Parts: sequence; structure tokens; C-alpha cells
Amino acid sequence: MLEQFITALPGVLGPALLVMAYGVLLAAGQGRNRPRSASWRTWGLVLGLLAALVFAALRATVVINRRTMVNFPTLVACVLVDLLALGLVVCAGRLTKDWQHHRAALNLANAVAGLSIALTVFRALPDVILQLTDFVEPGAPIFTSAMLLRALGFVLGVAAAILIAAIFRSLRTTCPQDAFSLATFLLVALLLIQHGTGLLAIMQTTGSMVLHGWSFRVFIFLFNTNNWLVMAQALVFLIPAVASLVAGFRMPLAGVDASESRKHRAFRRSALVSFLCSLLAIVSVLVTLTFGVAQAHKKPVLSPPESYSLTDSAATIKFSQVDDGHLHRFEYKAKDGTVMRFIIIKKNGGAYGIGLDACENCGPAGYFERDGQIVCKKCDVVINLATIGYKGGCNPIPFDYTTKAGKIVIQTADLDALSSVFKA
Repeated sequence: MLEQFITALPGVLGPALLVMAYGVLLAAGQGRNRPRSASWRTWGLVLGLLAALVFAALRATVVINRRTMVNFPTLVACVLVDLLALGLVVCAGRLTKDWQHHRAALNLANAVAGLSIALTVFRALPDVILQLTDFVEPGAPIFTSAMLLRALGFVLGVAAAILIAAIFRSLRTTCPQDAFSLATFLLVALLLIQHGTGLLAIMQTTGSMVLHGWSFRVFIFLFNTNNWLVMAQALVFLIPAVASLVAGFRMPLAGVDASESRKHRAFRRSALVSFLCSLLAIVSVLVTLTFGVAQAHKKPVLSPPESYSLTDSAATIKFSQVDDGHLHRFEYKAKDGTVMRFIIIKKNGGAYGIGLDACENCGPAGYFERDGQIVCKKCDVVINLATIGYKGGCNPIPFDYTTKAGKIVIQTADLDALSSVFKA
């Protein structure tokens, strides 16, 4: 669930903020008096979503296995449109003021904004959409608690991005327009950096451009700090948030009459609420993309080995020690000095799943227990309990054992024969 949330949120947040910011800066007229070109931004969003869905579907079905042929031209277009969008943001205030006198200029601005939205959405959303293919584990039933949790994390990530954009939009009524314009300018600049870095990565890979020295170090830094760029996209809206708070405190509580005094007090309350909500939204993004990412990517630690009875010829473990349905890990030092591990877990049918704490695919990485499931530490594959004790795939490597008098008996010779699995 957390993995899906921390992937969906940064993927959707940039486009959501861009759509919101253009909607605020290019707002002109009301109802029928709005310019028709305002709908072009909506069409840009729709076209971007459709293109992202198609591209994600083609990638999922491996119809497109060389993404460069699509990514390169779209990234070039993104960079060029981002540069135009920076100029659009600077001129937005003049374009919307008395827009009937320069209708063509505002139409051009809405066209650039629509194209900017379409390209940004197309670039950001395919990776988010492809998460849908990971909801169900291979071979597992469709409707499981794990699938529902992954779906919930995805939905919450998308909803959180949209909600954060809506919170920042509330600042439009209480902060000066210059502060909102500055935040939008910085937002577009950050998107330009993201798109430019992606373009440079393709050019480096194809050999059409080779960076050296400080330029290469800057490129690598930007390439590896995508989450920090996303956090910065939210952080720039601290500018209008603070400006809103200042404007609220500067508003005198007393007016020329009681009606105006009520309006002033309402403005101050609105400014304070908008500031606090925006601050909470920014903090939530920072926490999600730092602490949340760290938690999701935290490497599991193998549980310590348990004690058991060991003689020169056999290892003996009592049923009572391993009959709780949880994973139990044991350590054994082979005759050649290799330190080995093996695991035992009681399966649903009452049988015991026994094997090395290693598999043929991932080697001696080991297994850990997560939410009642046995998971390979290296590849994060969930192991079917019923198949533990059988060869193949990511299953623990099995070995012979016997049971008698309420005990599991493993011959040390059988373990010694498998010591090579744990050798470096």
C-alpha cells in the first residue's frame, strides 16, 4: 500500500499543480464572458490522459519495447514548451487584464498552457498507470486483501495529489497575484529541469551527447534527485502561502461600517486557514517523500537464528518450537566451515515446509515474514506456503528430513552436501 502511495503521489502531483496554476493565472471573465480558448487547457488534460493510457497499455503489452523512439521527441517538445510557458507565466497578469482588447494573445497563452499540460501529463502518468499491473501477484487470486491494499494506496496517492493542488488553489483569493505567479514560474522551471534531465539521459545513452566533468556531476545529481524536485514543486507554494498570511494580518479588522468589518475579519480568517492548510499540504509531501520512501524501501532484517539440538550426525527440532505457523530460522556450521541457514514453517495443512534459507534464483539472500507471508529478501517475491519444500523458482532449496516422536530430524550430512549454496 505504501509503495503504491509514494509512487502515485509524486507522479500525479506535478501535473495536478500545473493544471491548477494555469487555471488560476489565466482565469478571465465569468460564465459566457469567459474566452472560449479557456477550454483548451481542459482539452490538453484530456488528450494527455488518453495518450498516457495508450502509451502505458502499449508498454504493458510489450508492443513498444524501445521507449526512446517516443520519449525523445516528446521530451524535446516538453523542453521547448516549458520555455514558452515561462514567458506565459510572466505575462499572465497583463494577458488576463482587459483580455477583450488582446483576445488573440490570450488565446495563444491558453494554447501554450494546453500543450504544456498535455505533454506534462503524458510524460508523468504512464509509470503511475502501470502500477495497475502490479496489484495482483502472479498466480494469486484477483481479489485478495493484498490487492485491495495496493489499490487503496494507489487511489489515496492520486487523491492526495489532487487535494494538495486544490488546497494551493484556495490561496488565489487571499495572496497577491505576484506571489502566485512567482510560485508558478518556479513550478514550471522545476518541470523544465525534470524534462531536460530526462532528455539528457536519453542523449547520454544514445551517445548523441557526452557530458564530462562538472556538467556530468550536475546531471547525475539531478537525475538521482527526482523526489527532491517533486518536493520543491510543492515547497514553492510556500511563497503564496506566506504572502496570504501577511496579507491577512495587514488587513485591518475595523472598516468604515459593520459590513466592511465583517468582510475584513472573514478575509483574515480565510488567509489564516489557507496558510495553515497549505503548510500542512507541504509538510505532508515532504514527510511522504522522505520518511515514507525510506520506510517503503527499508531493507528487511532477517530474524536471528534459534537454538536447537545438534549432534555430529543430526539436527533435531521439536514440533512445539515451530508449530505456531510463523517462520523459524536456524543456523548450522557445515563440516567445511561454511555457515548455513535453514528455515521451518508449519503450513496450513499441518505439514512442515522445510528448506535452506536460500533459493536457486537469488542465492543465500534469505526469507522474511511480512503480514503473514513468506517473502524472498532479494526479489520481494511472495512464496506460496504450499510449495515450500518443493524445488523450483524462488522456493527454498529443499533437503531430506524425517519426523518421529514429535521432532523433526535432519541429517547433518544432507546439510553438508548443500554448503556450496552459502559459499561466497
